[in-house]
Amino acid sequence: MKPLFLFPLLLICLHTTAQKKTLDHTVYDNWKSIGEKMISNDGRYVVYTVNPQEGDGELVIQNPYTRYKKAVPRGYGAVITEDSRWLIFKIKPLFKDTRKAKIQKKKAADMPKDSLGIIGLGKDSVLTAARIKSFKTPEKGADYIAYQLEKPLADAAKKKAGTDSAKTKYELLMKLADSMIRVSIDSIKGNITNQELTEIINKASGQIIKKIKNAADADEEDTGSSTKAEGTDLVVKKTGGKEILFKWVTEYYFDKDGTRLLMETTKNSKDSNSNAMVLLYHLQSGSTDTLMTKLNDVKNFVFDEAGNQLAFVAERDSSEKALLKFYKLWYYTTGNDTAAMIVDKHTTGMQLGYTVSEHAKIEFSKDGSKLYFGNAPVRPPKDTTLVDIDLVKLDVWHYKDDYLQPQQLKKLDSFTNQSYTAVYHISDNKLLQLGDAGAEKITLVNDGNANWVLAETDKGSRIEAQWMGKTKSAVYAMNTITGERKKVFTGVYAEAHASPAGKFVYWYDAAAKNYFTYEIATGITRNVSAKIKLPLYDVENDVPDVPDAYGVMGWHQADRAMYIYDQFDVWKISPDGAGVPSLISVAENNSHLKKTASARKKSLVTRWIALDKDFRFFSFGKKYFFTLFNKANKQQEIIIRNLNEPQVTEKIIFDNKKLTARYAAAKNGSSFIFSQEDFQHAPNLFFTDVSNDAAISLNSNENSAGNVNLSSIQLSDINPQQKEYNWGTAGLFSWKTYTGKTASGILYKPEDFDPKKKYPLICYFYDRHTDDLYKYISPAPTPSRLNISFYVSRGYIVFSPDIFYTTGHPGNDAYNYVVSGARALAKTGIVDITKIGIQGQSWGGYQVAYLITRTKLFKAAWAGAPVANMTSAYGGMRWESGLNRQFQYEKQQSRIGATLWQKPQLYIQNSPLFYLPNVQTPLVIMANDADGAVPWYQGIELFTGLRRLGKPVWMLNYNGEAHNLVERKNRKDIQIRQQQFFDWQLKGAEPVRWLTDGVPAVDKGKDWGL
Repeated sequence: MKPLFLFPLLLICLHTTAQKKTLDHTVYDNWKSIGEKMISNDGRYVVYTVNPQEGDGELVIQNPYTRYKKAVPRGYGAVITEDSRWLIFKIKPLFKDTRKAKIQKKKAADMPKDSLGIIGLGKDSVLTAARIKSFKTPEKGADYIAYQLEKPLADAAKKKAGTDSAKTKYELLMKLADSMIRVSIDSIKGNITNQELTEIINKASGQIIKKIKNAADADEEDTGSSTKAEGTDLVVKKTGGKEILFKWVTEYYFDKDGTRLLMETTKNSKDSNSNAMVLLYHLQSGSTDTLMTKLNDVKNFVFDEAGNQLAFVAERDSSEKALLKFYKLWYYTTGNDTAAMIVDKHTTGMQLGYTVSEHAKIEFSKDGSKLYFGNAPVRPPKDTTLVDIDLVKLDVWHYKDDYLQPQQLKKLDSFTNQSYTAVYHISDNKLLQLGDAGAEKITLVNDGNANWVLAETDKGSRIEAQWMGKTKSAVYAMNTITGERKKVFTGVYAEAHASPAGKFVYWYDAAAKNYFTYEIATGITRNVSAKIKLPLYDVENDVPDVPDAYGVMGWHQADRAMYIYDQFDVWKISPDGAGVPSLISVAENNSHLKKTASARKKSLVTRWIALDKDFRFFSFGKKYFFTLFNKANKQQEIIIRNLNEPQVTEKIIFDNKKLTARYAAAKNGSSFIFSQEDFQHAPNLFFTDVSNDAAISLNSNENSAGNVNLSSIQLSDINPQQKEYNWGTAGLFSWKTYTGKTASGILYKPEDFDPKKKYPLICYFYDRHTDDLYKYISPAPTPSRLNISFYVSRGYIVFSPDIFYTTGHPGNDAYNYVVSGARALAKTGIVDITKIGIQGQSWGGYQVAYLITRTKLFKAAWAGAPVANMTSAYGGMRWESGLNRQFQYEKQQSRIGATLWQKPQLYIQNSPLFYLPNVQTPLVIMANDADGAVPWYQGIELFTGLRRLGKPVWMLNYNGEAHNLVERKNRKDIQIRQQQFFDWQLKGAEPVRWLTDGVPAVDKGKDWGL
């Protein structure tokens, strides 16, 4: 009989060996992702980073044509030179070294520092430089690099000598203090009791010791006398060649073409005769011009397009402790000996009581004829006669304030440093103030070349943002020569823009649901989209506000046409209102898509991919990249086409699955990189050359990741370890809601799913997610949401239903979709209806709290940052921004659509707090005391209400944490607790101590109850 028992045992062993591992909390740190990515201008080299969630990443350099590949440990922040020959990057210190230094609480200067790396593309050797602060390369020139070094580490022997010296001084001072105390004691003995004498001695000793120690510490750490940090060495290096060193540099900038390098230096603290200076180094000749000396502070350097002019603001007349410092605008052009002051507070054209702002951006027009900068009111100096301990700490809230006090305090720096744009006409030496308190926002037109700018303000409309969530604008076209303002529109909820060539102002009026243009030459305003009968606004909008537009794709060369989106297609319209708008369907003339009249008929959402950061307008004869997203099956492809009439689709680069926003194309237009993913395959990077004439199809062969791919090359394979683990699948699930509507959600199932089994189910929701069907979800400690891949791996089914809302009933709408969906899933036989949990964060957390007051279906619930009481939350604050929450309920996500006084019953009906006696589901709440979006007292109201009623409830408050957890240690902690809670309730696991007994305050930081 022995062999009969041995054979089944052998089968069990073989099955166990072949079985994949389940994900646990130890896997997070090494799960990787693609970070920065770029492609050389010649299209031959791709550079990207691969980063673990925690630890040391790497910089990867590949040539897909030659299969050259090099990985540089810890490289990041890379730049490829314009000539495609060199790669410049930083190298981080080892993660373990940085962590160790943090544990040892080392000072910033003693922390491990970055190194510099330079490599010739296609080569193996890496040139490095240790302890660098930063590096810069010219935007267009490729011959030079500049990098700034950190302050040198103190010599160990000198540091020890300094420490010994400080220690000796400290000991001498202590002896002197002890002697003084004893003399004082002798003088008062006999006049006071021993107890009083002891108290005096202890107090005097403590105060003297503290002051002596502070003085000794200050003496040991020499911070220097200047308020400006002393500069460090700057190395200017010719790529592959010689280098030159500049001392005491704080700031440095190349001109666009890489012919000049501007530097700001500080004094040498060891040389009393040294001066702070502004220097201009000519890279070709090696000569250096001194543009300014004896300055206190200099900021906002800017070159013009050609590199022949530069400007900056500087202050050089006041003392370091002066309460008022007046900056001036300085200008230099090739041929001058030094920079010249061109604007100060006394300049003709400067508004009375104004001065040059050191906070505003400075910008030359592209043609170099105008210089834009900022002026600001002179603010009264701080009253130094006031004693801090006598000052009242008070905020005065006034009903006529433009902004609520919390918002003012959050934006105090921006309000204090508010400046208004001015223009200086260089050839005429003429200053004109453009912006003011009635035109705060000035936008340059045609790169500043136009003789007009857009001037905007929302003054007079700001208070209503409290409940509207937006403000009305007044927009003017302002002449940069005369200052004349022409009204474009006032009192409209719209954002105005200028056309690239500067012939038109354009905007979308949400109330009118149409696009309008204002013609600068004639002053005529036109509705230019009225002839388009299809909606140009979000047809799926379900908040109680006017819907947003799908947006503008761009303009045609010379402002000849404007391209706008509807839900699916692109329309070409004339900005002067002439002619009939034409449909520019990129799906047209595409045999692969079976030649449809428009993308609409195939439910294909057409969107242009912006690849060139300097793009200004479309033109005929050029090729552009577009994505086509299928609304029905959630698949996506990239195509290349022109905008000629008729339009021609030339290439299909990719079809099927998801492409993320990791696109990049070479300037030569031949090479293209993109990222491809689905739930089962990590978002890896792919390369394709689109220069050949044949249409590219990826449907001919399978690559190592399981995706079909012939003409593209997979560059990365970031998570090969995934194959060792039980993963999962993602698919769409459809059902009928209680109102009879067809609904859809994503159903995630374990990789080893058995249709004969009944699984525990967790429902996760937040508005709509089905467009992310093909999104890869790494196992990671998340800020708050459900870690879907983690739970699926461990034998759960996860369901994420889309929810559509009606005004006034957000809670009931969630019930209509979530509960009907969960019950429909249970009817399929794959879900144990007695083991269903729900999890949500923020808006999802509110819905979790609401649902457990309306149904007994759920066995366990987890609500992150929930609103419990809409009546109190309505008037609450979003402390991170300082905004009041009323607009959320009247116009946005909370979807009540009325004030608390208009429809109080809706606020009560949608508030879980008023229905807590109905709750029978155990609930865990996360409510953090530094939540800047949902006031954490909402979690407290929910917790204390359920506690009062004797319901099982727990609340996690991560001290000092935000709405969504920021610190990784806290993210890891909540993942563990969430798993323990759901495993207990839905799988019958033993409950851990924090669930059964809690964690008393006396054990805080000692015992986490895990």
